[in-house]
Amino acid sequence: MRLLRDGDSYGYELSKTISNWTNGRFEIKEATLYAVFQRLEKKQLIESYYGERSHGGKRKYYTITSLGRAYLHEMVREWLEIKEIMDRFMEGMDD
Repeated sequence: MRLLRDGDSYGYELSKTISNWTNGRFEIKEATLYAVFQRLEKKQLIESYYGERSHGGKRKYYTITSLGRAYLHEMVREWLEIKEIMDRFMEGMDD
């Protein structure tokens, strides 16, 4: 959902963006991504639509909803809190 906050996109593009952002350290298969999209759509956190034909087929694009934006905001707040706690536990562990 973080990537969709910046604009609508489709599965393959999102998969490649995730790989690029993580320098190839995290790769997600498109099938896994589409399963996540289905769950997020069911919860009305994202919506999908078909875009123009590209190289023979229509692409299914995903967009974040206002409910999805609110949910993402809350999740980021929680993740930052957890990160702060973990950082405290990890202090001095690199010795």
